[in-house]
Amino acid sequence: MDAIRLHTYGPAGNLRFETVPDPVPGAGQARIAVHAAGVHFVETLLRQGQPVGPHPAPPLPAILGQEVAGVVESVGDGVSPDLVGRRVVTSDVVSGGYASLAVADATTLAALPDHVDFGAAVAMSTTGATTFGLLEIAPLSAADVVLATAAAGGIGTLLVQYAKAVGARVVGAAGGSAKVARVRELGADLAVDYRLPGWDKVVREAVGEVSVVFDGVGGELGRVAYELVGDGGRHVVFGSAAGEWFFPDAEEAAARGVTVFDGIGYLLGRDGGVGDLQARALEAVANGSLTPGVQAFPLAGAAEAHEALKTRNTMGKVVLIP
Repeated sequence: MDAIRLHTYGPAGNLRFETVPDPVPGAGQARIAVHAAGVHFVETLLRQGQPVGPHPAPPLPAILGQEVAGVVESVGDGVSPDLVGRRVVTSDVVSGGYASLAVADATTLAALPDHVDFGAAVAMSTTGATTFGLLEIAPLSAADVVLATAAAGGIGTLLVQYAKAVGARVVGAAGGSAKVARVRELGADLAVDYRLPGWDKVVREAVGEVSVVFDGVGGELGRVAYELVGDGGRHVVFGSAAGEWFFPDAEEAAARGVTVFDGIGYLLGRDGGVGDLQARALEAVANGSLTPGVQAFPLAGAAEAHEALKTRNTMGKVVLIP
């Protein structure tokens, strides 16, 4: 099969397109002909040998990636042969997802309706589940004024759509004119370029204070976004695209009555895992209530995909197409 393998920790150029033996499904497992494989920002760090949260640096050589969508091609012992030929998605690949074939436990496979695009399914599998988890800890209503940073990203795209659907007033902050245009297309009431000085003043003049911030960027941008939260508001942290996390000072936040949430920490410790969140996300794409953004690269272009993520030059969920 075709695969992207990492033999040495380091830059994106270390990701090599190779032909390797096909993985063999063991007992209770299924092999999937991959039509789309998800790429996460965390994988750009694992590629460098950096452990991230519960994810250790992978033993080498490694095939990165855990989420794929495709068609079941074969099954191992104990798995019904009726599964062969089914369209499925999983976020628990055990053989590595950056490949034309991938193996996963059959119990982790979610069925896909024929009308759901494979790339969209991958986008909702983990990114969509994360989005619903963030909305679980910071529920939205029509009374809210919502600010989403990284609003053209995988999670941001979904947050903007969801917030508009419930009637909230939505501000989307993104980097660069193309991303700002995309956020505007998604329905945001105000789309601003956070690379421009004074973007926060534009927000304050247009909507005043915001009641909820979803911050996927961190760093100085996260701090500026936090300053826009009104007393009694909520600040949800779920990413560090800027290269560093931003969490407000606990005492200062408490004095203002601002509730600060660690979104990723919540998801990692959530009782019962995130399977139900994934199901909700897949249902949302199937019924058309949410449409994920997808930016596709060929499998052989995995290094370019990693570089694009590193430089924040992507829109929507990044996927590889074998």
